Amino acid sequence: MGDKANTAAGAAGRALTADRPAAVRNVVLVGHSGSGKTTLVEALAQTAGALNRAGRVEDGGTVSDYDEIEHRQHRSVQLSLVPVDWDGYKINLLDTPGYADFVGELRAGLRAADAALFVVSAAQEADAIAASTRMIWEECAAVGMPRAIVVTHLDTARTDFGELTAVCGSLFGHDDPDAVLPLYLPVRGDEGADGHAPTTGLIGLLSEQVFDYSTGVRREGPPDEGLRELVADARARLIEGIIAESEDETLMDRYLGGGTIDAKTLVDDLEKAVARGAFHPVLAAAPAAGGGTQGLGTLELLELITGGFPSPLEHEPPAVTTPDGRPRPPITCDPEGPLVAEIVKTTSDPYVGRVSLVRVFSGTLRPDETVHVSGHGLTDRGHEDHDVDERLGGLTSPFGKQQRPMAECIAGDLACVARLGRAETGDTLSAKDDPLLIAPWTMPEPLLPLAVQAHGKADEDRLSQGLARLVAEDPTLRLEQNQDTRQVVLWCLGEAHQDVVLERLRGRYGVQVDAVPYKVALRETFGSASAGRGRHVKQSGGHGQYAICEIEVEPLPPGSGIEFVDKVVGGAVPRQFVPSVEKGVRAQAARGVAAGYPLVDIRVTLKDGKAHSVDSSDAAFQTAGALALREAAAEVAVHLLEPVAEVQVLVPDEYVGPVMSDLSGRRGRVVGTEQAGPGRTLVRAEVPEIEIGRYAIDLRSVSHGTGRFDRAYVRHEPMPSHLAGKVREQA
Repeated sequence: MGDKANTAAGAAGRALTADRPAAVRNVVLVGHSGSGKTTLVEALAQTAGALNRAGRVEDGGTVSDYDEIEHRQHRSVQLSLVPVDWDGYKINLLDTPGYADFVGELRAGLRAADAALFVVSAAQEADAIAASTRMIWEECAAVGMPRAIVVTHLDTARTDFGELTAVCGSLFGHDDPDAVLPLYLPVRGDEGADGHAPTTGLIGLLSEQVFDYSTGVRREGPPDEGLRELVADARARLIEGIIAESEDETLMDRYLGGGTIDAKTLVDDLEKAVARGAFHPVLAAAPAAGGGTQGLGTLELLELITGGFPSPLEHEPPAVTTPDGRPRPPITCDPEGPLVAEIVKTTSDPYVGRVSLVRVFSGTLRPDETVHVSGHGLTDRGHEDHDVDERLGGLTSPFGKQQRPMAECIAGDLACVARLGRAETGDTLSAKDDPLLIAPWTMPEPLLPLAVQAHGKADEDRLSQGLARLVAEDPTLRLEQNQDTRQVVLWCLGEAHQDVVLERLRGRYGVQVDAVPYKVALRETFGSASAGRGRHVKQSGGHGQYAICEIEVEPLPPGSGIEFVDKVVGGAVPRQFVPSVEKGVRAQAARGVAAGYPLVDIRVTLKDGKAHSVDSSDAAFQTAGALALREAAAEVAVHLLEPVAEVQVLVPDEYVGPVMSDLSGRRGRVVGTEQAGPGRTLVRAEVPEIEIGRYAIDLRSVSHGTGRFDRAYVRHEPMPSHLAGKVREQA
């Protein structure tokens, strides 16, 4: 690599098309927030000739981070596609957010891509890189994604490329640090007045050529003898690393025997090792200097993408079934095969409407054809399942805010589709006469609640529509209409995710909402047996109301609900009014008797009562039943019950102590720990839900961003009296 012609095909303004899957490269850029992914995308686009010399598209905007929220927050919050043409290839660059709250966008990018560029900033300390990038690397490894590492911000003061490469090897190489090695080393220019020497070029360890970018255009030449000696050790280690991953077992014997391995053999073996995910080369990149058109290392990256990364033909597509779950033969990346495409992202455009970003795995997608929409098993998050036919709108290739028309989208390529009114992220598009279904990728569980309410009367009507469109765009959201607390709750991944959700509701959908404190679904129950008498007797000149009932109440074991027993003798309460008493008791129990929370786990026995031949009625006995329950509650202690969740926290071993201490401080009971892989521990605890409302945020702080957790409801149990007293006061 580094020996190919420095051609840059493709120009801004013309549509990008791929005539065969082998000419497509789908590459996702991942890395910690602030690592420079978006800047790198623009540098690659500029080198490929898709941007003007100022790094702008035709309308003056940028190719990524063009969303209004991204402009205001100065960070990526969504997956964006930037397609470029280079050297006969169509390269789909997928820019992902680096912030942990948007891991759903990262996973969507991994689903759409065939390889990943892992971007690491040299400006970050080694400890910070370890904390913020290890989880992202594991996300890539979990789906078997081939990866290369790109180091940015090389000219940051005190940057040591060798040290940073060693850190990457220890973090990402696991048992084999020699699987993470540089292909190029930076070349420094003359020191300035501040004593800092800028990076002006790269030296290829395989080609032994210097690539000078000091003018903004790459110039190639031989290194001087001093530079050659400087890189000799790194070159030898790289060659050994490539040979170790070679499928030709004779190479190592030849090399150890003093034989010479030609550069073409090494490059071919390197590309094969990268494509199958066995070797992760390290490169460096920076934007073009001095108004040039080629940024440092961008040509080398484009050469790696086209020569070393797999095409869609080499990436095994996901398994398919029929919508009802019957197995189907595996699909292949064949433009002539059955149509199978997946929606990896959904957005709303104020002029076009809903726009779906689609990855085609098999067949060919064409504008204005009718397809079948199947999906997608996320009904628990407010996403309905789909099994409908829809007519496609136009196909386009996005570039910044522009949408360039596409005549078709073949297997292996990506496109934007307009006018899919029902389809959502994760849904499968297939032929209407041969419907198929791809199982959706795993979505992260949202565990941070955001309770919202309409700001005014005018917003109430728009709120449900805005929430539906929001949930259709973002499958990491879970919409809950909590019947116990009567709150509308959006479960998010973190505070930044919450901010984006609120901004989209207010800005994109015009719904003014207020965030309100989230309520935990408490319960009430009797502390001991009691009795009550309900007397509802009124006479106001007309038809009167007369009903008297006497009840006994006793507590039941947890989970028993409410039992109603009729033990009236002698017709003291006529048969037709016994259900009325029960209805009144249950209605009052639902409203609560102490702090306004539902009353549970009691047995109510109707013992006696009185009726009037004229003035007794269903409504009167309902009121009497409610009054009797309230009187019984006034005679005894009523306990507040709080929900308890089982929390499972997965953290690196070094954070087990702080996590357990934090859980104990939340009134949690640690019930066990167990090893969950090398250097990882799973901590299991039972914690009151009222104490973990913000745990998604707090765990990130305690574990330096490396911890994960999930939660599941276990039971309700009595709340400590001092806390219950505060709740009653607030009620």
